[in-house]
This record gives sequence, structure tokens and C-alpha cells, in this order.
Amino acid sequence: MNEACGGLTVRNAYDLKALGMFMSGEVRKGERIPRRDPPEFEEASSFVEAITRDGFLGTALDDRNQYGPVAMMVLLLIVAAITGSVIRILG
Repeated sequence: MNEACGGLTVRNAYDLKALGMFMSGEVRKGERIPRRDPPEFEEASSFVEAITRDGFLGTALDDRNQYGPVAMMVLLLIVAAITGSVIRILG
């Protein structure tokens, strides 16, 4: 029940049809979240080849190959090291 809007109404919390205008893709039977089109993806034989071919940010942020999660963790470590260094210098 939703009491915040003034009246008592019963809504299905998992009904995402109202979001159809905001989300692309189709909702298949038994699924709750609309699917999106997969990004372009080409496999690489190694992490170095993936970085060389697609670039570091292309691999980490755009998921252009299977090493996207690894590159994202490396990016996280770089950002954490920079943030920690700045805090240490200013603190």
C-alpha cells in the first residue's frame, strides 16, 4: 500500500510497464527488467592485447572485450591510490 500520496492504493512493486517510455528493450515472459542491446564485443587473447587494441578506457568503461571487469578493477586501484595520496598530502 502506498500511504504517502494521500490515498490508499495497491500497486505491484515489480510492474515496470510504467517505465517503458524510459527504458529500451523488451520484457520477456518471466523477466522483470527490460533487456538492452549488448555492446560491440570482440575477444582478445590477452589483457595486453585488449588494452593495445581497444584502449584502457574502452576496455574498462565500454566493455569492448572480456577483460572489462579486470580493467575496471585496475582503474579502481588507480583512482584509490590517487585519492589516498591527495588525502595524505593535504592531511
